[in-house]
Amino acid sequence: MKSARMPAPKAPLEVVESGTPSPEGEQVLVRVESSGVCHSDLHLWEGGYDMGGGTFMKATDRGVRYPVTPGHEVAGVVEAGGEAGGFSRGDRVLVYPWAGCLGCPGCSSGNENLCDAPRSMGIFQDGGYADHMLVPSHRYLARLDRVDADSATSLACSGLTAYNAVKKAAAASPSHLVVVGAGGLGLMGIQLARELTDAKIICVDNDPAKFETASKMGADHVVDSSSGDPAAAITSICGRAPGAVVDFVNAPPTVGMALKALGKRGTLVLVGLFGGSFELPLVTVPLRSLTIQGAYTGSYAEMAELVSLAEKGAIRTVVTKRYGLEEAGAALEDLAARRIVGRAVINP
Repeated sequence: MKSARMPAPKAPLEVVESGTPSPEGEQVLVRVESSGVCHSDLHLWEGGYDMGGGTFMKATDRGVRYPVTPGHEVAGVVEAGGEAGGFSRGDRVLVYPWAGCLGCPGCSSGNENLCDAPRSMGIFQDGGYADHMLVPSHRYLARLDRVDADSATSLACSGLTAYNAVKKAAAASPSHLVVVGAGGLGLMGIQLARELTDAKIICVDNDPAKFETASKMGADHVVDSSSGDPAAAITSICGRAPGAVVDFVNAPPTVGMALKALGKRGTLVLVGLFGGSFELPLVTVPLRSLTIQGAYTGSYAEMAELVSLAEKGAIRTVVTKRYGLEEAGAALEDLAARRIVGRAVINP
């Protein structure tokens, strides 16, 4: 088998050959048809996360060990194993990558994505930037019947994260819901907000070139954050402060804008891993009764729900660029340079 490996942070990816593994026990060998190119792959390549104030959290401090094969948004075909779960050779599947320890409170509640000792595929163990991938158990597979592989990949991470975030925002029953960021995450968030809520949807981004796509996905209004006062523009559209904001960027400027725009009883859901830090006037939180919460991917059950929505045609992934395995490094460079609008995938 061939894999595009990260030998070390910031080092060029290397395509290497190795023996194709044989599954043992509950393991399943999946032939990879498509692997999504996600910002989390970029953080893995960069070696960690900007925590603000000059602090950098290394990926190795989280338990990542290089070299590693990235790729946690994987769709493919069962080649061997999986019989215990009712899977057969040739079955089309989507991989749930957020494997946990199975013993902590997060795992016990069905939320392996919130595990205290995660074993996520494509991060803590080898993933889908390869023509084959060894999945630890059939428990991490979902059947794909009517969704093509390229479109399905985002349902395992970016789509799943957007789904989890929008559900949290929807719990506030807002009349207006603000989506910050019109990248792959934001575009999926707009569609899900349209499906899950009755709210008017406002999309905020600093790149007007993305607004046409955002509108096609279901945004009722768009706001250019690169000019004027975006918080004031949002309030003007709503006629009052919005009830919920989902920040798919999560950078100091976007968080500041969101908190300025939110009114009393507002909900802010922070999603993106752009990085940095933000100084928050603490008194404003109780005085305005704000809810600030994070969203990190989602459960296996939520991924199954999301696959059903995709099969019904309620949501669709905008795949704009496709790369071969040898082009995996170029895919990450394009993502870092913001040359990808929508989603990109690697087809090994």
